Amino acid sequence: MKIKRENIRNVAIIAHVDHGKTTLVDELLKQSGVFRENQEVQERVMDSNDLERERGITILSKNTAVNYKNTKINIIDTPGHADFGGEVERVLKMVNGVILLVDAFEGAMPQTKFVLKKALELNLKVVVCINKIDRPEARPNEVVDEVLELLMDLDASDEQLDCPFLYASAKKGIAMLDLNDSPENMEPLFETILNYIPAPEGDPDAGTQVLISTIDYNEYVGRIGVGKVDNGRIAVGQEVMLMNHHDPDKKKKVKISKLYEFEGLEKVDVKEASVGSIVAISGIADIHIGDTLCDPENPEPIPFQKISEPTIAMHFIVNDSPLAGQEGKYVTSRHLRDRLYRELNTDVSLRVEDTDTPEILKVSGRGELHLSVLIENMRREGYEFAVSKAEVLYKTDERGRKLEPMELTYVDVPEEFSGTIIQQLSERKGELQGMSLASDGSTRLEFMIPSRGLIGYRGIFMTSTKGTGVMNSIFDGYAPYKGDINYRKQGSLIAFESGESVAYGLFAAQERGTLFIGPGEKVYAGMVIGQSGKSEDIELNVCKTKHLTNTRSSSADEALKLTPPRILSLEQALEFIDSDELLEVTPGCLRIRKKILDSRLRKRDAISKNARAGK
Repeated sequence: MKIKRENIRNVAIIAHVDHGKTTLVDELLKQSGVFRENQEVQERVMDSNDLERERGITILSKNTAVNYKNTKINIIDTPGHADFGGEVERVLKMVNGVILLVDAFEGAMPQTKFVLKKALELNLKVVVCINKIDRPEARPNEVVDEVLELLMDLDASDEQLDCPFLYASAKKGIAMLDLNDSPENMEPLFETILNYIPAPEGDPDAGTQVLISTIDYNEYVGRIGVGKVDNGRIAVGQEVMLMNHHDPDKKKKVKISKLYEFEGLEKVDVKEASVGSIVAISGIADIHIGDTLCDPENPEPIPFQKISEPTIAMHFIVNDSPLAGQEGKYVTSRHLRDRLYRELNTDVSLRVEDTDTPEILKVSGRGELHLSVLIENMRREGYEFAVSKAEVLYKTDERGRKLEPMELTYVDVPEEFSGTIIQQLSERKGELQGMSLASDGSTRLEFMIPSRGLIGYRGIFMTSTKGTGVMNSIFDGYAPYKGDINYRKQGSLIAFESGESVAYGLFAAQERGTLFIGPGEKVYAGMVIGQSGKSEDIELNVCKTKHLTNTRSSSADEALKLTPPRILSLEQALEFIDSDELLEVTPGCLRIRKKILDSRLRKRDAISKNARAGK
């Protein structure tokens, strides 16, 4: 017989990137007494990973729990970036309701639509929280209308449309049900969760069923499966059957050696857990997302939606440049392969495939950010390798047509830049689907554009809008191939010989384009040292020193004025590289290079390619 666990609520916080999810969780933790009065707590305490803290984004979903009025509220903080959507899809299986957080100025954004759609499909209760109402340009009433429109667009039921709306400032730690209230804390939000989000229900006397929705990884204990007890109970020492709904052959008896529940930011050892509890289980080596731990007497795996497929891929290659092996701790193909396959332990949206050559691995992910976070993490761990330009993954339909991934893209720009952006995105096969004026005078453009049209575009976008534009995109399915796109209009400046760059050589080179390096840097033949001002590649000797003569020219004593080089970040370098180039990644450096370093072989390769293309 099914019962409700009234002393538990399981809720996920979902939102578009940067709408304040992690800050809200911080406040719920503080106000529920998780921290001591005088305890110093860093901001965004849930973002535990260095990269998350630096970039101000959440990459992995996190579990925490607070107690309010004798009720345990399990809270899951989810990522807002579209590239980490795989994280959001799975964790929704653990909860009975969601808090949809929407920025009081920005309103409903692409990722808001994506996460809300997933929540409605799973028939979850939604509490809408309009955050950042203390922003000077906040427009909470209009945003409420936008969210209601979005719910109608997503075919929400009457019950789902009748969801509670709250207004909050996570930064100030206040929430209210009416804009005219004068709140002091987050109590209205806590009360709404208790009153509106259903308690988890299940049959405590039935056979055990725990669906694993997230995998954590720890060097000491290995894989840790996190999931909700759907039926029965689970206890330390219990024998269970490990199964998977999508893999009928998977049947393995395992023993529960360690069981934890969440309290605040800690995992606490427990002996057993019952229906509705969110638990972490360690000690099972090959536990995966989507697995169910079942009663061996009556093993029934729980159905689980498949994770969305990756849309872009790049090659990870053992570094073979003339400067290879000088900085990295892990440089061989075995190191690279082991590290990438280890990443699959925790990242379900990632795919790693071997290729014909052991030095090259094909890695597929949900977007450029998804793969750049992996590259940055590996670099910090001491790995040295090279990566190719990101390419989209195509499909073919039953009629043999080539299909490509499409993105729904929203662009917010000051009005004077809108014409330029429309022209640029149209050249990249984008179709303008809507245009509206925002209350602050900026223009919002809505495009449907192939994913490959956005590869390498962010840098151009920021330059074209003088850093004032905001662009957000979300995967929107596959559509017939839209035709070829010309990516980069400018060629590369390439080093002609190996050595160390000197001011005299760079001074002559800077007239030909924008340099990426300064004096005193190691270079090698075939290395890209800048962006050419023309459409073709130009080879230059930046190691060239001035010939000494007996005569002194009148200008000899004048110092050479060098323009400061443009130092590319990892994302900018990944966007810049062309299909015949690689990005060399080491713990200390990022270097762009040609795939073929020898200039004669490069020319020969270009001639044969043009011949094959019939040019």
